[in-house]
Amino acid sequence: MGLGKPRTGGQILVDALIAQGVERATCVPGESYLAVLDALHDASIDVLVCRNEGGAAMMAEAEGKLTGRPGICFVTRGPGATNASPGIHIAKQDSTPMIVFVGQVDRSMREREAFQEVDYRAVFGTLAKWATEIDQVERIPEIVARAFRVAMQGRPGPVVVALPEDMLTDTAEVTDAPRVEPVEPWPAPSDMDRLETLLGEAQRPLVILGGSRWSDDARAAMVRFAERFDLPVATSFRRAHLFPADHPNYAGEVGINPGPKMTARVKEADLLLLVGARMSEMPSSSYTLLDIPVPKQRVVHVFPDAAELGRVYQPALAIEASPAAFAASLERLRPPGEIAWKQRSAEARSDYLDRIGKARDMPGDFQTSAAMIWLREKLPKDAIVTNGAGNFAVWVHRFIPLDGTRRNLAPTSGSMGYGPPAAIMAKRVHPDRTVVCFAGDGDFMMNGQEFATAVQYDIPAIIVVLDNSMFGTIRMHQERDYPNRISGTRLRNPDFAAYAVAFGGHGETVRTNAEFGPAFERALASGKPAILHCFTDQEALTPDRTMSEIRGG
Repeated sequence: MGLGKPRTGGQILVDALIAQGVERATCVPGESYLAVLDALHDASIDVLVCRNEGGAAMMAEAEGKLTGRPGICFVTRGPGATNASPGIHIAKQDSTPMIVFVGQVDRSMREREAFQEVDYRAVFGTLAKWATEIDQVERIPEIVARAFRVAMQGRPGPVVVALPEDMLTDTAEVTDAPRVEPVEPWPAPSDMDRLETLLGEAQRPLVILGGSRWSDDARAAMVRFAERFDLPVATSFRRAHLFPADHPNYAGEVGINPGPKMTARVKEADLLLLVGARMSEMPSSSYTLLDIPVPKQRVVHVFPDAAELGRVYQPALAIEASPAAFAASLERLRPPGEIAWKQRSAEARSDYLDRIGKARDMPGDFQTSAAMIWLREKLPKDAIVTNGAGNFAVWVHRFIPLDGTRRNLAPTSGSMGYGPPAAIMAKRVHPDRTVVCFAGDGDFMMNGQEFATAVQYDIPAIIVVLDNSMFGTIRMHQERDYPNRISGTRLRNPDFAAYAVAFGGHGETVRTNAEFGPAFERALASGKPAILHCFTDQEALTPDRTMSEIRGG
């Protein structure tokens, strides 16, 4: 839109979002940005009103994961902004593009500690990729365009933009900025030549994929590369969707407790090709898989942001490139005449199949592994699975492979409460796909109130609550370090099936594996947001170990 009649700051902001292709936004309303809410009244943007700012921010983060463009969230000043901070932290650690717009006090009242006043640059300066405040209404198009660019370029992340209340009611004649597309850094031809040489010299290579900024074309190109070179390919923590699990070159996830064989495979590799991955604390098993600063393995690190290259590990070859650009450049590489690691690739695949194929019987009438294996066979290939944090997630990641276009949305930051809002947003973005959330009982209660949002907007996601009446991960560490001294980890839970019905959704109680399948199918057929309340035994702490085994060392 060019210069025309004067518009309010709220209208200029909403028009700027539309110019950037924004289709939906989440919010918890506040008087600090009423001018924006008024402009949204007649806009084409689909607005989801949430029950807590944390849930709203996590929904926006999930949209950023799904689309590759910033999820948009509006929250009010003070407690509204601080309530949103978990979602901002997730976006930072998960490298997800997101923009959070925060109401601010009137400009004439700043630095008096006015009602709910916060210095957002100071509070979010290290939590967000960029935190700023718009002081002049004329600068809204400039700053919004920059916010989109910062959120998407390099290593993606969250941007926080504060909106003084009186600025939003000022008027101006301004031109909207055009749609922003992120810059795709490409590898130099000499980098690709060097990579081809390193591959030709390798005996035990391993590829690890991670991070964001991937496209369908990039994933397909990576599959072709793996096939031509017969390379074993692993995925980083909670990034398993980057390579099809049903492919013969897939070796599994390098995540929390990757298993002794995967651990040995990373440590024994003579060439590690890290594409988009940072090998942070979780995938590196607390920074033990690679020596710091110089790994024993030859590391080729491909990342779209130069600031991350050599930040922790000094690579043999650093390539500043987005995953999409790098994957496209792989097409010109030629495999060696004789591939020395063929047998190792086959062994890696066999080890992965063995790990997901065997489920140990655990105490209790409900076996979480059996439910996951049932879903593995029944869920459509394009289903979306979400989860938050907790021991229950280990079953999800191990027993539900992400083959086809099946996708997992989960926080690499380990934030509880992520699964329900992420599932709601995923179903809103993809109403034709089956969306299932897995949540522990403590995990669900962090943002369970967003079930009301799902009912209000008729978003039929299915939430499977795995209830062991405790904070299971903390209890596991507690029993390991302080056996039989239970403190702060017990939970007394509501009837989650009744909770679902009270909100107007579908709810069922599941106590045995025989009950799970029919209950799930009824939930799906109901066409409503649904909760399956599944009771698990406290002894069944992980797929591999019981409480008693952990307590006993």
